[in-house]
This record gives sequence, structure tokens and C-alpha cells, in this order.
Amino acid sequence: MDLAYNPCLICPAGPLRETGKMTSAVIAQRVFPCSRTGALLLAVAAAALTAVAAQIVIPLPFTPVPITGQTFAVLFTGAALGWKLGAAGQLLYVAVGAFGAPVFTEASGGVEVIRGATGGYLIGFIFAAGLVGWLAEHRQDRAFLTMVAAFLMGSAVIYLFGVVGLMTATGWGLGEAVAKGVTPFIVGDLIKAVIAGVILPGSWRLLGES
Repeated sequence: MDLAYNPCLICPAGPLRETGKMTSAVIAQRVFPCSRTGALLLAVAAAALTAVAAQIVIPLPFTPVPITGQTFAVLFTGAALGWKLGAAGQLLYVAVGAFGAPVFTEASGGVEVIRGATGGYLIGFIFAAGLVGWLAEHRQDRAFLTMVAAFLMGSAVIYLFGVVGLMTATGWGLGEAVAKGVTPFIVGDLIKAVIAGVILPGSWRLLGES
């Protein structure tokens, strides 16, 4: 018996029945066995990947928000793991960083980062990963256009929390917060969405599902 098809509460989602055969809800469930240990390791891996991606930094002189690899890691792991484990991985990442581990951008950590100009984005990671994971569980990761759309929706959630955090931390108005906290990142996030739109549907096809 293939354990990857066994439903359990800690897995991203149970199996779906389609055209007389079993198909997994998200890519992680298709590849990895469903177990408590496996779920824990996947959540830790998502947090670790985000921490590594946070060290890929391109500072921008006109805003306290740098370009990083975090958002791709956040949304990609959400899509790969499903909403429960995707959100759990980001919650773990934010919690570990808040306790002082140097996992945030430029090896920073501590509650002051959460309270700072980029704290809103960090909180948004949790909800964005959950949203993209939920969309993936509903088969939005099987085709290029739907995967791109899911990634962009996740990015919009991060932007929303990020703008609110910027306004709170800096006193900027909405227009300035959007100009410095959203506009510079749109092109990069479009590129990330396209990359995900190629990788995840392509992975499903390699596994014989679509």
C-alpha cells in the first residue's frame, strides 16, 4: 500500500477520487508518506527554506523593504504542502525568528523585527502560504495559468499585510506605503509566479497526474 494516499488529519489533505483512480491533493502528499513525523519535517523544511531565502537580499535605497527570495519560498512551500502545513511552516519561521534566531533578512531576529517596517510582510507570509496551499488543494497547481494566478493572489495577501505594517511602523500614508512597499516588487513577483507556473504543473505531469 502506498502510504502517500492514506488520509490523515496532519497531512495537507486527504486523497481525491477522480476518473476511477486516486490522486493526491498536493505534490507533497504524492511524494512523501503521510505521518506525524513526516508532517513535522515538512513544516520544518518550509521554515528552513524560507530562512535561507531570506538571506538572498537586494537592498533598495528608497525603501526599508529589500528584494529577497522569501516570497517565492513562502508561496512555493504553501503550494507544495497544502494550507495546513504551508501555514504551519511559516508560523514556525516567524515564531523562531521572533524568539531571536537569526532567520530573518540579513540574519536578523527578535520581536523588534516583527514590530518594524517589514513585520507586516512576515505576518502575511502565514496567511499567504495558507491561501496558496488551499488553492493547490483545489487543483490550482495543475495548470500554468491557475498556478500563476494562485501565486499572484498569495503575493497580494503579503502586500496587504506589508502595507499595513509599513504604515504602522513608519507613519506613511497609503500612497507612500504602496509606492515603497508594493510597486518595486511587482515585476519580480510576476517572474516568481511564472517560475512556479512552470515547476509545479510540470512536476505533476512528471508524476503522471494533471
